[in-house]
Amino acid sequence: MKVIIEKISKEKEEQVTILCHGVSKEVAEIEHFVKTRQEGIEAYDEDNIEMIPLSDICYVEAVDDRVFAYLEHKVYEVKLRLYEFEQVHGDKQFFRCSKAVIVNLMKIQAIKSALNGRFAAILTNGETVIISRKFVPELKERLHGGQYDE
Repeated sequence: MKVIIEKISKEKEEQVTILCHGVSKEVAEIEHFVKTRQEGIEAYDEDNIEMIPLSDICYVEAVDDRVFAYLEHKVYEVKLRLYEFEQVHGDKQFFRCSKAVIVNLMKIQAIKSALNGRFAAILTNGETVIISRKFVPELKERLHGGQYDE
């Protein structure tokens, strides 16, 4: 697949155009990726309400009946339950890695083995999240593009 990037003036609207023979799985994934980069979520920072881009979220965690979105250098409270966040955003970009955590796959810098069949994901913000052994097979499948066999 050929990639062409063209710089435009500030007055013009940025856009992505895909020229293809048909909408294959790969083309659909590219389209989905571009669209999710533009999506945001309402988040709370003490007294302020902000729209934060989904692509900025490293992981989402449920703690004491509250849900928090962790970014590179900031933490926000989100007014969705963890399962609601997963239903809406649990697609190619977000992955439930334990009972209380959903991680942004695009923010994983490295993955290493941990104890008892678990993995540890090192994120771009320097934090480490544990991937429970229950979710390891699905993670392997997602990282291999749905073509993983044990």
